[in-house]
Amino acid sequence: MNDATTIIDTIKALGDEALAQNAQRFFKSGPGEYGEGDQFIGVRVPVIRRCAKAHIHTSLDTIRSLLDSKWHEIRLLAVILLSEQFKKAKGDDRTALYDFYLSQTHRINNWDLVDSSAHHIVGGYLADKDRAKIYALSESSSLWERRIAMMATFTFIRLNQFDDTYALAEKYLTDKEDLIHKVSGWMLREAGKRDVDRLRGFLDRNVSSMPRTMLRYAIEKLDNTERKHYLSL
Repeated sequence: MNDATTIIDTIKALGDEALAQNAQRFFKSGPGEYGEGDQFIGVRVPVIRRCAKAHIHTSLDTIRSLLDSKWHEIRLLAVILLSEQFKKAKGDDRTALYDFYLSQTHRINNWDLVDSSAHHIVGGYLADKDRAKIYALSESSSLWERRIAMMATFTFIRLNQFDDTYALAEKYLTDKEDLIHKVSGWMLREAGKRDVDRLRGFLDRNVSSMPRTMLRYAIEKLDNTERKHYLSL
């Protein structure tokens, strides 16, 4: 059966307490941290992905129940299911999955949940459409919605379309969250792999105001001389 209770019980039976405790530290689930209150079963990602393959035809109602789980790994399973379903969907089914995903962003509430899904679903859906939605998300008070916006541009980068990545990166120069700086630097690095001159231009204009984390991620694939140059500015 593909119902939520059966799936959750299957994952919980695979839990490892030591892995769960490590995950709580890794995903910053302590008081005042970005993942405050998140709870873990202790199941590795490859196991979650195998479970997703076994339940690929799970209904949206069941996925909604999975997203409502207090367990991090169950919510991760839910977004992986959505991503895999989206890859196979066409037409109205893609629209339904996209709309459903955006209705559930309050439950897509840690960086790995975003990074496992946003580029597949939001980026994939908007690849040939107006992209106003990512700019709306970038204005959100939610750290995770702002990260979804930038992560969605990974799909555009793979299409050699860089404008949205650079526009959001400039916008996020003043963002207060380190996790936004990290994803912005990562996407700048990915764009730079395809057009290094455009990355250099962005760095030359903005290096003095770039958060250090964003800068370090962005220049990671440049040669050592260039990295030292930008870090010295």
